[in-house]
Amino acid sequence: MAPTHGSFARHVSRRGLLAAGAATVSAALVASPAAASPKTLPTLIPLPNGFRPEGIATGAGPYAYLGSLGNGSIYRADLRTGGGEIISTGPGTPSVGLKLDGQGRLFVAARAQGARVVDIRTGAVLASYALTTATPTFANDVFLTRRAAVFTDSFQPALYVLPLGRGGALPGAGDVVRITLSGDWSQVPGEVVHANGITATPDGKALLVVQSGVGALHRVDPRTGVTRLVGLGDAAPLTNGDGLLLIGRTLYVVQNRQNAIDVFTLSQDGSSGVFRRRITDPDFDVPSTVAAYRNRLYLPNARFTTTPTPETTYAVVAVER
Repeated sequence: MAPTHGSFARHVSRRGLLAAGAATVSAALVASPAAASPKTLPTLIPLPNGFRPEGIATGAGPYAYLGSLGNGSIYRADLRTGGGEIISTGPGTPSVGLKLDGQGRLFVAARAQGARVVDIRTGAVLASYALTTATPTFANDVFLTRRAAVFTDSFQPALYVLPLGRGGALPGAGDVVRITLSGDWSQVPGEVVHANGITATPDGKALLVVQSGVGALHRVDPRTGVTRLVGLGDAAPLTNGDGLLLIGRTLYVVQNRQNAIDVFTLSQDGSSGVFRRRITDPDFDVPSTVAAYRNRLYLPNARFTTTPTPETTYAVVAVER
């Protein structure tokens, strides 16, 4: 049986887990305007027909990695040219949220199949994890630090932690830590999407999780699982809130079916935020999540309102941040 959050502190301390998360926002994401991508870079990057993208991850290089909801394949897109290729053929089950570490490993939320780790150099699956025995389960997104990978479950009131060993060593299959969500978290059983996008607070002491079904943003104590609603003032509910991206104290919240990104400035501890603006683009077609490279945000069009076929077209849209 997987350890509960009671044993979480024995794997990594709260501060040790989350402070390291700042390292996942690489220098490439916070580059100065002088180093920003030139205007000639493509703003619309085509994906293979029928690909059905959901998650996206970027690193220090000019590449984005996308996972397929259809068969779990991983596609690498060149942000300079718009070209790309499948680098890992999927197992026939979905790839959802993605995060890339500094060792060329892609951590993949795999819906009912839990999680897996893919080597982006070879395409090989390095490890797979059944995150829970509870049903139904929907591993949706992942937040990565040097010491752990933390996954959301859209159908269960829980987070799952893969504690990483020395040098980023992957844990064993039985080392998954469950954090049960409580406090302000309220969840009606059923297959409504609840926990979705995840990131850390600006001070690195807690997690932020968007609860899509009720349009709320929660601050989560990773030691106890107790959540508190983040005060967002007069901002509209985060209905259909999906991917989250934190850069400094700026939080980008993708609202998929609203074809928008809402931008907030958060307090240092992440307990409150001020709405700043909404980003839209005529090319958005139900974008699911967001990653950054230099001064741009990249969002895959999941097109959830379009019936998927093998010929359905998909793309990644780039907007200024």
